Amino acid sequence: MKLVNFIKRFNKDEDGAVTVDWVVLTAAIVGLGIAVLTSVSGGTTSLADKISDELGSMEIMTH
Repeated sequence: MKLVNFIKRFNKDEDGAVTVDWVVLTAAIVGLGIAVLTSVSGGTTSLADKISDELGSMEIMTH
């Protein structure tokens, strides 16, 4: 009988449900952040290379 009561109480217990929700939401946010970084990194690398080339080709004037 004790095992049956334990299973019934365990089934009704909702203490860990909030934690699971937060873990899922945090994982989704981290996943979206990684997706954004992946999609943007190619463009920023290309732009940084263009800026570097442009600055490297400029002459510095001295007085």
